Amino acid sequence: MHKPEQFMEQALNLAIKGWGMTNPNPLVGAVIVKDDKVIGEGYHQKIGGPHAEINAIKDAYQKGYNITGSTLYVNLEPCSHYGRTPPCSEAIIKSGIKEVYIGMKDPNPKVSGRGIKMLQDAGIKVHVGILEKEAIKLNEIFIKYITSKIPFVIMKAAMSIDGKIATCTGDSKWITSEASREYARRIRGRVASIMVGVNTVIKDNPHLNTRIEGLKDPIKIIIDSRGRTPLDSNIFKSGAKTIIFTTDLIDKEKLSELTKYADVIILESELPPESKTPPTVPLKKVMENLGQLEIDSVLIEGGGTLNWSALKEGIVDKVMFFISPMIIGGVDAKTPVEGVGFKNIGECIRLKNTSVTTIDTDILLEGYPE
Repeated sequence: MHKPEQFMEQALNLAIKGWGMTNPNPLVGAVIVKDDKVIGEGYHQKIGGPHAEINAIKDAYQKGYNITGSTLYVNLEPCSHYGRTPPCSEAIIKSGIKEVYIGMKDPNPKVSGRGIKMLQDAGIKVHVGILEKEAIKLNEIFIKYITSKIPFVIMKAAMSIDGKIATCTGDSKWITSEASREYARRIRGRVASIMVGVNTVIKDNPHLNTRIEGLKDPIKIIIDSRGRTPLDSNIFKSGAKTIIFTTDLIDKEKLSELTKYADVIILESELPPESKTPPTVPLKKVMENLGQLEIDSVLIEGGGTLNWSALKEGIVDKVMFFISPMIIGGVDAKTPVEGVGFKNIGECIRLKNTSVTTIDTDILLEGYPE
């Protein structure tokens, strides 16, 4: 006899197959079981497509099974409203499924318990909270975005064990292993967008692609307060959409040129024009704008200056540091977070719910700013 956790784990593994294709919708997998045997399975494959429950029901029918009296396992509460697709709760009720195990309640205000109530009102036995911790982690992006309309922000960096992201001459290829770099590219395929500062564009001239078959490239976002992005940058050659956030201090002629290559969004500078301090793009306003564009997640792959600004403004939800067992040294060698820095230890940002994973010879440290 299988335990409910085993079937829910199967549903979670199915959900991962929708990685990067469902944004801003959640990752959902579903498994239909009868007489302790899986008779149907499915996952949410792409935005606007059938939900996991519908695909699992179709799968069971196509295999010739009778669904009546079966049990459904799904990692997120079935929807109860008409959105891009009809409500799944109605389809579950009509199918004859008699018991449903749910990983977590849907945080979407349009659902949030209504799907569960519909099932219960129809006489279906419902269990909520099976592998809930795993279900929440899987959909941390969706949870943040659907409840705030602000993107989930991941700050990623690769550094040596002594905290350097490049040598004193600027050489940084490669600090981490190929396995770590491929893992990082897969994270690019999971998120809706990837963000860098203009200095990274000028110095490294990155493409910011996933370079992995089957994974779509994220929207590219450049933080560029004065419009210094070179027009021949590789970032414009990838085919994926590019958005440049700048300030009202941008040169009008350069603005006209950049609009041929990217969507340019101008935000009000927080410094007076006569100031000698370089203007900064207000990152909280950037996030508000991205949320309005239905961009649910941002991977920051910038240098120390952008990372410091992101942490200082409090927009970072998750930190991913790939740490290589090498020592670079050098007082002038760049670090992952630069800027002014905090003056007192008590002001420093601490991480909670940290985890450590080994990837080849490297260590991946993940955590969430308190």
